[in-house]
Amino acid sequence: MAAPLPAPPVRGIVRLLNTAGGPVLCLAGDVDAGAVASFRQRYGAEPVPVSAVDAGSVTALSVAGRDLLQDHLDVARRGGRQVPVRHPEPAAAAAGFRGDARPGAQPR
Repeated sequence: MAAPLPAPPVRGIVRLLNTAGGPVLCLAGDVDAGAVASFRQRYGAEPVPVSAVDAGSVTALSVAGRDLLQDHLDVARRGGRQVPVRHPEPAAAAAGFRGDARPGAQPR
């Protein structure tokens, strides 16, 4: 019997950090479906009303990563929160989102 194949290396990460200003959604590296699945396994599937998003170290953002990010921004928008988003321009353009969650804000 052959040994099981090792899991593919994780190239991206998504975490919730508790800060004095409230929870911050942090994304870094190549945020693919595996990174999103790991996040959901650790924190649950429901989006959290975050106080900020730090995606400044994102090198690539998959559809699953974009959806996770947008879900968290939508929760903030519905709560009337304006959420600052730190992001590198290439990731923002690829993701098609803008850096806030103002009521009525739409992706670019």
